[in-house]
Amino acid sequence: MAEQSVGLRSFSSRAETRTIKPCPRLEGKVVLPGDKSISHRAAILNSLAKGKARIDNFAPGRDCLATIRCLKALGVKIVREGSRDWHTLLVSGTGEDGLQEAVNVLDAENSATTMRLLGGLLVGQPFLSVITGDTSLRNRPMGRLIEPLRLMGADIWGRGQDSFAPLIIKGGKLRGIDFTLPIPSAQIKSAILLAGLFARGNTVLRQTIPSRDHTERMLKQMGASLESEGNSISLLPLSNPLISVNLHVPGDISSAAYFLIAGIIHPSARIVIRDCGINPTRTGIIDILLAMGAKLKINNERLEAGEPLADIVVESSELTGIEVGGDIIPRLIDEIPVLAVAGCVAKGKTIIRDAGELRVKESDRIATVASELSRLGAKIEPLPDGMVIYGGRPLSGTEVDSHFDHRLAMSLAVAGLIAKGETTIKHAQATQVSYPDFWQTLLSVTSKEPT
Repeated sequence: MAEQSVGLRSFSSRAETRTIKPCPRLEGKVVLPGDKSISHRAAILNSLAKGKARIDNFAPGRDCLATIRCLKALGVKIVREGSRDWHTLLVSGTGEDGLQEAVNVLDAENSATTMRLLGGLLVGQPFLSVITGDTSLRNRPMGRLIEPLRLMGADIWGRGQDSFAPLIIKGGKLRGIDFTLPIPSAQIKSAILLAGLFARGNTVLRQTIPSRDHTERMLKQMGASLESEGNSISLLPLSNPLISVNLHVPGDISSAAYFLIAGIIHPSARIVIRDCGINPTRTGIIDILLAMGAKLKINNERLEAGEPLADIVVESSELTGIEVGGDIIPRLIDEIPVLAVAGCVAKGKTIIRDAGELRVKESDRIATVASELSRLGAKIEPLPDGMVIYGGRPLSGTEVDSHFDHRLAMSLAVAGLIAKGETTIKHAQATQVSYPDFWQTLLSVTSKEPT
């Protein structure tokens, strides 16, 4: 691919690398891809509804496309409308008893959300299913899914003494359970709720720390008998079909985080992010950036299909390191890699704790964030459940590696915008998992060299 250059910055790609130089200014408006978490759930839940649903701004990344392919293999009619991309979907729901046995193994690719949510759905279906994924996904923990589903009466098995995928599921009769989630996982919570739709009796979930609540919001919107009180969720099995819901998926706040932090840490920047989801179970990154001293404003707040969204404006800021841990971690777990970049710039120490879940993501994000940012000159001390970032050290460009982790690839790109010299990112194609247009969007907010 030919090298592209604008002003003092250039991006080049050769095979699987991207090279970034600092630019004099960041400025522009960012239109985000649809929220990945909401897109998965909109497709799955509308597949169980009666009638047709139109989903606009569906997340275009490979994770959500894996969910679509699995649902189509289960007999759901899903078509794209208009352009050749997948940004608008028309889903013809099968109803609660219309799914069909797939003729082949279901492939979740790199998407843990696909595997875990479909695992919860499939245990209640009257047929056999096998679901697998790529090498990374086959090494992510699935015992945390299998255990509660078995308590509901599910026949589900996994590799490595029921610890890993592939998963074999023989769907059948389920019973509701009263279950306390041992870790704050929206994926496991959602899987149990999906199974609970087909169970006999009430399903009660208790959360020690709340996780993102997109599934609960959408189930209520679609007419399910679900009640939330405090950290407790109660769901009755389906007595009537779910009601199809049309929606425009809000922009993904996890995708927004790269541009929020790029605008905040760059010495000359102003970026406006349009139509960003601001679900309070996802806005930990905003709370932390404000606590660090970021110039950040939220404008034009509104609702879309029960989900809050707004426009966010950020400007160059002076940050101060803080300690991050406890209940806020589930609200920003996916944004910690790029938050670490902000910590590199902040004055003083930024300490991240209670984030051991990062060890079992697409990469060991504690180890890979620390090692790759250290290559750029950062001083980071890994902890068993987080890291200590010693801010204020200048970054210098060099070759770094995404470790095939989409969030690490984009975080390293943000770091490259303020590092001296060139930063070359290996395996940069990992961004396709969640944000295929990331590089083009990043290019669009860099300033042109004066003529």
